Amino acid sequence: MRRPETTGLIVRQKSPLNLEFQFSSLADWQIPVDQFYVRSHFPPPGLHEEDWRLSVEGAVERPLALSLEALKALPQARFPAVMECAGNGRVFYEPAREGLQWQNGGVGNAEWSGVLLRDVLAAAGVKPEAVEVILVGADRGVVDGGKKTASPGPIAFARSLPLDKALSDGVLLAHAMNGEPLTPDHGYPLRAVVGGWFGMAWIKWLAAVRVVPRPFRGYWQARDYFRWERGLGEPMLVPLDEMEVKAQIAQPVNGATLRAGEPFRVFGAAWGGETALALVEVDTGEGWRPARLLEPETRYGWRFWEHVWTPPRPGRYTLRCRASDAAGHVQPAEQRSDAESYCANWIIPVEVKAVAVRPGPADDFVI
Repeated sequence: MRRPETTGLIVRQKSPLNLEFQFSSLADWQIPVDQFYVRSHFPPPGLHEEDWRLSVEGAVERPLALSLEALKALPQARFPAVMECAGNGRVFYEPAREGLQWQNGGVGNAEWSGVLLRDVLAAAGVKPEAVEVILVGADRGVVDGGKKTASPGPIAFARSLPLDKALSDGVLLAHAMNGEPLTPDHGYPLRAVVGGWFGMAWIKWLAAVRVVPRPFRGYWQARDYFRWERGLGEPMLVPLDEMEVKAQIAQPVNGATLRAGEPFRVFGAAWGGETALALVEVDTGEGWRPARLLEPETRYGWRFWEHVWTPPRPGRYTLRCRASDAAGHVQPAEQRSDAESYCANWIIPVEVKAVAVRPGPADDFVI
């Protein structure tokens, strides 16, 4: 398949290709495919539908090798879901952290179509000893461990899901995105969609589903994409899973000039993990005020929000937004210290300037 045009996307890395959506251009609830961010650890493996098969193996009664046609013959499902790179917002860490320097566009919302993973597992028959399901991509390569860890050699990109998540109605093996077949950069012919979880779990170019009787400890599970859990005992490394509750401002952009005394629509999107979004608030310098949540409301999709604000006088202003979910989690004000270079969900302020306006002979002009 031919790579589509990606005009307007920000190139974060050329090989493998990593592209960031310009969040300030946010307009469509479903991000068009050619504007959706791309996160790849290795180049696309160049799969062809006629040769490709999905293997289902391990702790199952009936190992399977399914063609795309066979998958499409199973009951089909579709739902919208927001996918966020676990490194989205990394550029805001201080001091700077290793990794691709995503700003706020490593995120997008789309409608995904395919077959629920649980239906595929039902066809294979999961054995009682199963505890996790490993999703394995067809992409392979050598990992540059940098300062964090030495390279384990050529490996496939793979992550696991707990069995209860794999059997939920929130995990899809998707062959279509926004009603169109997946493109090579987005995982053609099949990718995982893991509702509520960070994008590292959404394995692209899916090649194998392995049901296993013990927790997976592969490179991408145990040596990257983790956070620290600090309880009463020794700190523990825990694999990343659910997205954190978060709101971002799309407009105005940082450094924008507004007109004092004229209404302006402060606008953005908010999302979280498994728990429903409850509230978005905006602070323009006078304390937190509820923003208006816009439709539609879905289980795994994001919510647009807006707050109409009139700068009262010329000057500089700091705009902030924060999201809360139904479980009481509130977007934090400060940078987090438990997630290496990931989960950058703290409040990022937007600085703007309001200027005086006076009518000219033909039109208004800004002084």
